[in-house]
Amino acid sequence: MSSFFAKLIEGGPLFMFVILILLILILVLIVKGFLEKGNNQKTISLIGSIGLFTVVWGFLGQTLGLIGAFQAIEVAGDVSMAILAGGLKVSLLSPIFGLIVFLIARLGIIILTWMGKETNQS
Repeated sequence: MSSFFAKLIEGGPLFMFVILILLILILVLIVKGFLEKGNNQKTISLIGSIGLFTVVWGFLGQTLGLIGAFQAIEVAGDVSMAILAGGLKVSLLSPIFGLIVFLIARLGIIILTWMGKETNQS
């Protein structure tokens, strides 16, 4: 678990913690959708919108991080390939986390939609 939080800090707390909060919100909405009977269209739409936002937010974090890294490389001049590779690895953490949250949101939408069709057919 401490490794997870270390990656959150390493990937940029501003972007990673916002995605974590949105993941918690998505999970709450999915549970709310399970507990509600009937039409979940507003909940499903909200989960989809938040899930898509996490992807965009993650890629925004990567883009801003890469701009800062390239600026630092420009100032430093010659940088070793190991440092460059390490920086690129860190820059991928927020988009990957955003994509994972997006996939969880989509899976929740698929299940809620499937459950809604099951109850409508009954």
